Amino acid sequence: MISPVRLRSRDLKPHKASIAPLLEASTVLTKSPWEFVSLWLMRQQNTAALFYWNQARRFADAAVKMPPEASPLLHYYSFMNATKALLTAKRVLFDEWHGVSQQNLRGNSARIELSNEGVQIRSKGILPALASYLGDTESKKTHSLKEILLNIPFVHRTYCLTYRSQSDMFYALTDCHYMFDSSSGQAYLSANLSRDFAHKRYLKKLPPSFMADPNGSDVRAIRSTASASVSRAHVTSPTDVANMAALNRQLRSDVVYIAGSQTLWYIKVAAAGGRPLNRSPLTLTLAAMHRLSEICRYRPLELAAFLRGQRNWLLSEFALMAPEQFLDGIAAELTGHQFLLPNVRPAA
Repeated sequence: MISPVRLRSRDLKPHKASIAPLLEASTVLTKSPWEFVSLWLMRQQNTAALFYWNQARRFADAAVKMPPEASPLLHYYSFMNATKALLTAKRVLFDEWHGVSQQNLRGNSARIELSNEGVQIRSKGILPALASYLGDTESKKTHSLKEILLNIPFVHRTYCLTYRSQSDMFYALTDCHYMFDSSSGQAYLSANLSRDFAHKRYLKKLPPSFMADPNGSDVRAIRSTASASVSRAHVTSPTDVANMAALNRQLRSDVVYIAGSQTLWYIKVAAAGGRPLNRSPLTLTLAAMHRLSEICRYRPLELAAFLRGQRNWLLSEFALMAPEQFLDGIAAELTGHQFLLPNVRPAA
């Protein structure tokens, strides 16, 4: 018999926090996680992490008042300090420098292109410490800004509209929830591809962690190949909860989300036109904002050229959406809680 996994009388679904999710906790309803995390760190009596978090908030508040030619600099320092708060709260040792720098991909070209803007991730520093904590397995250390933006889910649709030859790297998912097979004692993640991907050819592009669901009612049904041992469908024991958290962590490298009034889940696949990077969206967002902040500081006329150029919509969307998305992800990883806007009821 196959039935939904339930925890505290709720169907268990993917959790935003990939490393240490509080699966039993209720969703936090708030217009912004800033204050909740501050109070949470106070209760934890973590004064160092609280200082970094409040400093990140001040930079974020200042960035709101700045035009796009200047805001990346403040956004980056907000992101960096929020990251330092996470690492400090989790007792992760890190070197007090950025850990990311410019990499010249231009050669002799003078063209101002996203593909020419290189980012090199160093072996030590804040960004590599975040990547290590989040479990990034990417071996490549140098990426173009174009490659990074391709791999960030919240601007991927904009990317595909900007670069028309790029096929989808993120397939939208519906009905995401964990299921329990009583015959095997295993729990797994079940979902449906959205109707835009209702064809068998899309199943061939799934990562190894997923496959077509043999028990599904149509071609859109998929399930994880990985599973977790649990005693029964209604999870109660600490061991079963820990096993489900471990499964969630394993799958979250391929299952990503976009924050909003509802949480939108996607599966990351191989796609024509670009290579998937084995990096968390948080790592990539921090790296991209660092590169933009450097252009803002040292080559402001080139940033202006980017904002006037053919790819201006893509950069504008990234700068607009990144603060909210990064904050949501870092707050989830830091506290283990999930955050949603209040007074918004999900569709039935």
